[in-house]
Amino acid sequence: MYLYYNLLSFLFFIVLILISVAFLTLFERKLLGYIQNRYGPNKVGYMGILQPFSDMIKLLTKEFFLIKNINYIYYFFSPVLMMILSLILWYLYPFLYNFNYLNYSFVFLFMILSLSIYSVMMGGWASNSNYAMLGSIRSVAQSISYEVSLFLMMLVLMILIENYSFMFLIKFQCLNKFIMFLFPIYLMFFISMLIELNRTPFDLVEGESELVSGFNVEYFSSMFTLIFMAEYSNIIFMSFLITLFFFGFNCSLFYYMNMMFHIILIIWIRGVLPRVRYDDLMYLCWKKFLSVTLIYLMFIFTLKELMVCFI
Repeated sequence: MYLYYNLLSFLFFIVLILISVAFLTLFERKLLGYIQNRYGPNKVGYMGILQPFSDMIKLLTKEFFLIKNINYIYYFFSPVLMMILSLILWYLYPFLYNFNYLNYSFVFLFMILSLSIYSVMMGGWASNSNYAMLGSIRSVAQSISYEVSLFLMMLVLMILIENYSFMFLIKFQCLNKFIMFLFPIYLMFFISMLIELNRTPFDLVEGESELVSGFNVEYFSSMFTLIFMAEYSNIIFMSFLITLFFFGFNCSLFYYMNMMFHIILIIWIRGVLPRVRYDDLMYLCWKKFLSVTLIYLMFIFTLKELMVCFI
């Protein structure tokens, strides 16, 4: 019976995440409207509050037809896989009382983040479109570039706490937050997070100006809705993750305001920064981030060894 209660609570949590995704789209459109000195959605309901539900009904009731040259199985499976992986990530949320206490949270996170690239690659290939294929090829190169340095940044945290669990990460930040002495890692992690989310100025996978729409150019109706929801669910999760890694987790108003600050920052960057060149992205990942992360890794590891020797 206890297992059923926990399972129901987790399903209820997923429903809350989906509602949060719906209103995040409204919040982004409103914020971008203020940045660009125009009105955001303000017609459907009071001040546009029902706009996400209107968009959902519109997208889900659109006519669905089969494109001639697509690979049907992979074409339909790709958005579903993308949505499932984005929801599985929330299994790592550190509830106070729950059934999903993971001793290897970091390993689970690495595994899901590594799998997420396959859905984009599969969707671009199965669409049988030149633009979609170019978008999926870009996603593979971009993923390889950022994931190496991103996982090394997480390895720095694992060496500090000497464990794979998020619970130890929370305990170690009760008094001193990691951002106090890992501020460069925090900045690099935030930029790598934007690359992972395919957000401006690193939205090269979904380049509207040169790739029509990128890997999702052949998707529409409910399939496009799943891709869209998965992307915004990942925005909320990565904001939670960076707050957890560098500010700890204490279920306080400060924590959730901090998480909201990162979400606003991601949206604000979309409104003010242009898209970078692809070679600049590769240079940033392989020459800058990787070098600084390896230096930090060696420094932290040496410091820990010295502390062990003297203590």
